[in-house]
Amino acid sequence: MAENVRAATRADVEVDGTGLRIAVVASRFNDHVTLRLLEGVRRGFAELGVTDTSEYWVPGAFELPFAAKTIARSGSVDGIVCVGSVIRGETTHYEEVAGQCAAGIQRAQLDTGVPIAFGVLTTEDLDQALARSEGAGGHNVGEEGARVVVEMARLVARVNRDA
Repeated sequence: MAENVRAATRADVEVDGTGLRIAVVASRFNDHVTLRLLEGVRRGFAELGVTDTSEYWVPGAFELPFAAKTIARSGSVDGIVCVGSVIRGETTHYEEVAGQCAAGIQRAQLDTGVPIAFGVLTTEDLDQALARSEGAGGHNVGEEGARVVVEMARLVARVNRDA
């Protein structure tokens, strides 16, 4: 399964973030994981030449879509990366938050036309979350989100230019 995930951000696809304005929205809940994802986003931006960034924090993953949509509607960014971590617990809270977060982020990008990368971990336990938010050289969904948003922002710009 992990090979399929990594195929979405192939290293042989040239992506240049120079000149793009990108926001990051991060969830404070489970911030011991979210901070690792945010470091991954920052590494990804540095590698891709993205220097015009802004970071916003929200209470939890449930609030990510609203913040992302608000930022997208402002017209101040070319793309957004959302990062957070929802870890399954003993109640149905996980299903409600994870599903609504994903659906809301998708809706926000479809409603605004601004690409929004989904860098929210939805894992069974903390070990899985830590494995998907590793440091430099490891698997980090935040770093993948940086690459995805730059690639999609370039696609939107190309389509708009060619229209």
